[in-house]
Amino acid sequence: MKTLRTPDERFEDLPGFPFSPRYTEVPDGDGGTLRIHHLDEGPPGAPIVVCMHGQPTWSYLYRHMIPVLTAAGLRVLAPDLVGFGRSDKPAAREDYTYDRQVEWLTAWLVQNDVRGATLVGQDWGGLIGLRMVAENPERFDRVVAANTGLPAPDDMPQERIDAVKAFWNDEPTPTLQEMAQALGNPDRERPERTFAYWQKFTWETVDPPIGMLIAGSVDGRQLSAGEIAAYDAPFPDASYKMGPRAMPRQVPTLSSDAGIPANRRAWEVFEKWDKPFLCAFSDNDAVTGGGDAVFRARVPGAKGQPHVTIQGGGHFLQEGRGEELARVVVDFVKSS
Repeated sequence: MKTLRTPDERFEDLPGFPFSPRYTEVPDGDGGTLRIHHLDEGPPGAPIVVCMHGQPTWSYLYRHMIPVLTAAGLRVLAPDLVGFGRSDKPAAREDYTYDRQVEWLTAWLVQNDVRGATLVGQDWGGLIGLRMVAENPERFDRVVAANTGLPAPDDMPQERIDAVKAFWNDEPTPTLQEMAQALGNPDRERPERTFAYWQKFTWETVDPPIGMLIAGSVDGRQLSAGEIAAYDAPFPDASYKMGPRAMPRQVPTLSSDAGIPANRRAWEVFEKWDKPFLCAFSDNDAVTGGGDAVFRARVPGAKGQPHVTIQGGGHFLQEGRGEELARVVVDFVKSS
């Protein structure tokens, strides 16, 4: 597997990010290794909070939350997904799959001997993190799900599957404006069709504007030029962006998708999960809005928990409401 590694100088003097890098080597599943970056902040022996970012961000997303968490006596581990941040970046879109991301991050989890942890998972950080929890339940004491999901759609009519695949294969690449309009006006009857715009846009756009896409999905504050540049820092040129381009296509929105069987097995675990499980979703996320209801209904450990609907924040609520989300996590850990 050919991989790229972003030069260290790209990460110098990032605004609001004084944290030191840590690295772990894991098997790539193809006879080689991958270097995964993570942050490790707070007292070494303190309760661990594993902060998992989504697509197309990296651990920079948690910079507002880390000081609040560590001041409360917690230890924060924040890894970068393979293909993102300071982690290695396989050079082909086809190198990225849902299952591979779970395998890579699970190897990171085991090598760092993470135990007694609280997962905070947002976007892909939840899709991957929740699988990690379900497959390694002895390493986690509680879960905070924030603007995320664990999709495992039931069998859907073949014509709906065919319609999405025809859109992927036959329609022109959506423009940025067309993609944004589709996400802003979701089809509630066929949500897979709405999300297909994002999947097709990222898969086929050779050089997506990462920082600008993130800035446009934050509510509550305007990112500075330096912060937008920090989100662009992992990607010196388009060849480094295969992870952000590939991962939306790996979301199992169709009942025929490859990730469905493993997600259904994960749901079997969570339908018996009696450890504390908290939902902290923003009220204005067009991507995951209403997704907390599934967890509240199906996870025994979610019953009676102080679930929070955070006002504003957008999809990347760690940016728009980071300190508020961090206080929710602190209170949850200390009370449970």
